[in-house]
Amino acid sequence: MAAPIGILYEHPEWFKPLFNEIEQRGLPYERLDASKHVFDPASAPPSFSLVVNRMSPSAYLRGHGGAIAYTRDLLAYFQEHAIPLVNGPEAFALERSKARQALLLERLGLPYPRTRVVHQPDQIEMAASGLEYPLIVKPNLGGSGALMRRFEAPDELVAAAAGGEIDLGPDGLGLVQEFHPPRDGAIVRVEALDGRYLYAIRVPTDPNQGFNLCPADICQDAEATEAATGAACPTVARGVEGYQPPDEVIQAVLAIMRAGGLDVCGVEYLESERDGRRYFYDINSLSNFVADAPRVVGFDPFIPFVDYLEQRSQAARPIEPALSRA
Repeated sequence: MAAPIGILYEHPEWFKPLFNEIEQRGLPYERLDASKHVFDPASAPPSFSLVVNRMSPSAYLRGHGGAIAYTRDLLAYFQEHAIPLVNGPEAFALERSKARQALLLERLGLPYPRTRVVHQPDQIEMAASGLEYPLIVKPNLGGSGALMRRFEAPDELVAAAAGGEIDLGPDGLGLVQEFHPPRDGAIVRVEALDGRYLYAIRVPTDPNQGFNLCPADICQDAEATEAATGAACPTVARGVEGYQPPDEVIQAVLAIMRAGGLDVCGVEYLESERDGRRYFYDINSLSNFVADAPRVVGFDPFIPFVDYLEQRSQAARPIEPALSRA
């Protein structure tokens, strides 16, 4: 029997469409819930043809913060045993660090909001010096827009930092970044798979409802979203629509994918109302895909995604030796 595909995940709802597509094809697979999983470094892991990393950095919002660091080491364990990975250690390092994302964009020469990285709240005032307001302060280890704060003026920022109101998140690092209101009130998310463009969506935003722009299925149910993430999702009942980005954007996203070791990803950008320029600002290796995709983008992205997983899984299987003839 063929070795199963391992799906490493934590969120209880986001991956039902993925599991459904795998099951409809009759592919052998095993669900690996990172919040409950354990491993023994002295023992070999079960035989997997492929392990797919779908771990979310927002797990700490659901009481599973330890699973984030655990996933880092579990991926290293699988890698030590030569198990093929989808979005392995390099991609996951990028997923859980917005500072690394900024470094990657800088290396590629791609525009992103001016950013300073801090590790103590009392550094924020100094880091903000020379940046143009409004600013946002966000945790390095993000997820679902959690803990992000917007400040309109220096005195507001200084008071919040001095009052202990700013939380830099679970790894203690934060980004102080210029905030660019998106032109026409919408950002664009571009999804890519296996080195090729998949689709893009235009997502209207509302600064009064925070920074969570998740367009996944769970976000279509406000009560389920709040129960699962601890925060309401602002894309509920919003006009998410398919969008065709310029070719230079697509090429930039594919360059990010190659340089970041990403097998599947979503990259977000905006056109600034402030200066009219384009800025990339978020790289997501956890691509949940848009809800109601056939209506929004004209096809179901889980189909090519599972096509890709099936191809990778088959390529990893050992070739059966030919039977010798008498």
